[in-house]
Amino acid sequence: MTRRTVMIAGGAGGMGLATALRFAADDARLVLADLPGSRLQEAEARIAATGADVLALGLDIRSAAACREAVAAAAAWGGGLDVLVNAAGVWLEGPAGTVAEDDWDRVLDINLKGAFFLISAAIPHLAAARGAVVNIASDAGLVGNSGAAVYCASKGGLVLLSKALALELAPQGIRVNAVCPGDVATPMIEHQANAYGGGDPDAYKRRLLGHYPQGESARFIQAEEVAGFIHYLCQPGAAPITGAALPIDFGVTAGY
Repeated sequence: MTRRTVMIAGGAGGMGLATALRFAADDARLVLADLPGSRLQEAEARIAATGADVLALGLDIRSAAACREAVAAAAAWGGGLDVLVNAAGVWLEGPAGTVAEDDWDRVLDINLKGAFFLISAAIPHLAAARGAVVNIASDAGLVGNSGAAVYCASKGGLVLLSKALALELAPQGIRVNAVCPGDVATPMIEHQANAYGGGDPDAYKRRLLGHYPQGESARFIQAEEVAGFIHYLCQPGAAPITGAALPIDFGVTAGY
């Protein structure tokens, strides 16, 4: 395999950084696009420490113009673009009757709109490379979660966006898939537990694990497990897989 350029939106987050580290093991060039700040700088340093080439791009994914500029910068730096991973995401829960318009816009813009405009801008580069897109959706994009209607709307939209684009872009040699994790042990789930746990984050996490069929042995998915799944989907051996929404959730959605 030739050396590839991999762009990861949300590359400084838990699953995004784990995915970057997995591709770094292949000596890929890594483009980490995320909000500017210390977290992005720390992610860049971790990738650089592996010996891989890395570019950190500050990105407000809510802006279509910023998405286009980030893709152009990534392709110019990397000599093209082989893989795009959309790992940026935010969580929101609460009764539908109390959702503010700004909260709706923020969740949909980050979880869905940004992914679309990054893919849109990347199409010419991915076509030249016969490349791959992986969108990190959620088990909440496959089944409804009570009290998380806005998040479900964003991730359900991302699942169907992936399917529609897989059909549209297949003639250009581009594969598009959605990975649908359950609860992953990342800073995001700690934020959920602290923000929505009613002062008892451990009880919140126990309630999440209570939905898993493993019973007492239930655990959260590790970011590295999701990263390995994403990495596989971008390999030549996964060529027949496109337009799929693939759960990685210990079977939580299997009974729906």
